[in-house]
Parts: sequence; C-alpha cells; structure tokens
Amino acid sequence: MNADDFGLSPGVNEGILEAHAAGVVSSVSVLVNAPGWEHAVAALRRAGAELGAGLHLNLTAGEPVSGGQSLVHARTGRFHGLAGLVARALTGRIDPDHVAEECGAQLARLRAVGVRVTHIDSHRHVHALPGVWAPVVAIARAHGVPFVRVPVERGEGRGRGRAWTKRWTIEAAWRVAARGVAVPRHADRFHGIGLQGDPRFLNRLLALIDRLAPPPGITELMVHPGRPDGALAAWDGYVAPRAVELAALTSSAARERLRRGDVCLTHFGAV
Repeated sequence: MNADDFGLSPGVNEGILEAHAAGVVSSVSVLVNAPGWEHAVAALRRAGAELGAGLHLNLTAGEPVSGGQSLVHARTGRFHGLAGLVARALTGRIDPDHVAEECGAQLARLRAVGVRVTHIDSHRHVHALPGVWAPVVAIARAHGVPFVRVPVERGEGRGRGRAWTKRWTIEAAWRVAARGVAVPRHADRFHGIGLQGDPRFLNRLLALIDRLAPPPGITELMVHPGRPDGALAAWDGYVAPRAVELAALTSSAARERLRRGDVCLTHFGAV
C-alpha cells in the first residue's frame, strides 16, 4: 500500500502518517523538491524502518534539483508542467542525459538524509514517457534501487470514462518508452489509477483487496491520502479527494479487512 506525494505538503504528510499509524499504508514515495520536503525528512526519521520509502521523481512542478536544462523554461528555471513535458517528450525535445542528471540529483538528496531508497516512481507517472523511462531505469540500476514502478493497471473498470483514458494513455506511452529497454524489477500487479477521485473509494478499495488473494505475488496499490492545506492547493489540483482517501484508509472496514490474513502488507525493501 504505497502513498504517493509524501513531501508535497505538511498536510499531505500528516495524512499519510495517519494512514501508516492505522496499519494500512506501508510504503511512501517521496518528493524531494516540494513544499513539504523538510517536514517529510523529520517524519521519515520518526517513522523508522517499518515504513518503506522510495523516490517520487518530480519533473513537472516547481524547480529542479540539478540544472534541468531541457526540462525547464530557460527564462524561469522552472519545469514546463505536465502538458509541456509530455509535448516535449513525444516530440523528442527531452535530452535523456538531463533526465538522468535530475533523477540522480533527486535520488542523492533523498539518500543524503539517511533514507534507504526501496523504489522509484514519479509524480504524474512521467517516468513512463519516451526519453524519460530509459534514463530513470539506468539510474535505478546504477545506484542499486531494486524496484521501478511500471504504471500499467489491469482489471476492474477498464473501458470506463476518464479513468480508462488515463490508464490507456499511460500504458501506451510506457510501451513506446520501454522498447529496447530491459524492464527492471517491479510489482506483479499495479492498481490505483482507477480509484483516484472516486467517491466510492472505500467500497472499491475493499472489492479490490478481495480480488488480490489469488494468485500469489506482489501487488502495488497506489493511494493518495492527505489533509488538504494551503501548500497543497497551491501546488496540486488533487485536493478534496485526498481527505476521502484518508477517511477510507483509516476506516475500521479497511483495517479489519487487512487483518484477515489472506493478504500481507509489506514494502519493497522487505521483499
């Protein structure tokens, strides 16, 4: 149960920590260049080894840790944003060396505060883009990070509305980006894109867990709990649904379902 966006804001961090304390969230992906970074560092030190932590590579919001170069506006030094990055990636205007430099710099910042990095994924799944996937995988291998997320989601809900469109787009981009690149170690199954923003989050979460028991393997369930605050609203459009996810993840129904014993919570560092 991996919570993305740890480090986005203090409110997001506190919500994720609450879900971890409830025995539900077992892993986080950390933003090292977002408003909640310093708060996240202190929180990770308090959480200890029971909470796995990976890098949530950010190439779309704010400023880079390295020079950035083809990843940023020449005038402002800030990232191009999601639409700008996607357009540049699909037209071959992203230099993979600049991606590798920025990914390495963000990874180094996370490790410098004593975090054992268990995995790499990315904010808005941009590591699945052509010109981004290959250098991210190369950095993970060069620095001994064992898992890289493959954000391809299968199962319930395929073919329905915006969630299906988002999943199809990410999968299509990744399949192009991954051509000729040996796929790194990753979870056997990945879920979470289809749950985002759904007011039925709790019911769909419980139904998803019910389907996990057979067959055996590793499933990564991506979640985005949090307590909305001013820093979050200034940085990200996914605000109110984070409180819905937090309420669902800390509910007695979710906690009791996970205690049945047919699924085992873990993190990538314990696999």
